[in-house]
Amino acid sequence: MFSDNIRAALFMLVAMAGFVVNDTFVKLTSEDLSPPQIMAVRGVAASLLLFVLAWRMGALRPVGLALRPRLMLRTGADFMATLSYLTGLSQMPIANASAIFQALPLTVTLGAAVFLREPVGWRRWAAIGVGFVGVIIIVRPGTEGFTVYSLAVLAAVVFSAIRDLATRRMDRAIPSLFIALMAAIAVSLLGWTLIPFTGGWRPVSAENALWLSCAAVSIIVGYIFIVQSMRIGDMGFVAPFRYSVLLYALVIGIVVFGDWPPTPVLLGSAIVVGSGLYTLYRERVRGVAAPLKSQVH
Repeated sequence: MFSDNIRAALFMLVAMAGFVVNDTFVKLTSEDLSPPQIMAVRGVAASLLLFVLAWRMGALRPVGLALRPRLMLRTGADFMATLSYLTGLSQMPIANASAIFQALPLTVTLGAAVFLREPVGWRRWAAIGVGFVGVIIIVRPGTEGFTVYSLAVLAAVVFSAIRDLATRRMDRAIPSLFIALMAAIAVSLLGWTLIPFTGGWRPVSAENALWLSCAAVSIIVGYIFIVQSMRIGDMGFVAPFRYSVLLYALVIGIVVFGDWPPTPVLLGSAIVVGSGLYTLYRERVRGVAAPLKSQVH
């Protein structure tokens, strides 16, 4: 009934909802648990679910494959991105964190131009510059709204860009589910390693255990649907729908946490989204590589 592009757009909307729901449950548990403990517990649940999925879909591979340099770089960048993002998210409104994170497509474009020598014309360089102006408006350095947690989310953007650029250079024969499984295991192990240095283990209530289980399911739903979206749709058409995450985050921030983003956050978000959409438009016009397939945080 629906075209591949329409189906892919719907899948992208579901994926973004999954990611924001994950962020919501994580933020709820962050009132009682440290980011490393959240990473550890959620990672166990996510790893088990991903293992079952990979096994059922024939995507399991020898563990030694995880020691390939590019996969190790990707995995390392992924768990640093997760730690940075959860640290920021635990101490700032969900809409603010999501808004800053939308600088990722622009950062990946910049990284691809600098490190992978991909062609970027002056118009897209200008769009990248304008987009980062939007990020500065959101972060507001030197004002009351600026905190170290804003820098943590910015660090997550940088690490996520490294992860995605490493993914672009990986062997396409390695299944995406296997890559995600290795990342989930690494993130969980890092969390368990850091717990003793961040206040130790804190009791996990039944409520928090339920929320972290829901977070694990939500993030896997996001991952599965974003992969499906990227496989069946034209990325030039589908990619703009990833900005729906801002709308989801805004609504959940107001309804669940009672956080209404200040005007600078809304203005900066509009600038970031506008510049990102223009970058996608220029890539489609020029017929160059589609935007990188960003994965879960």
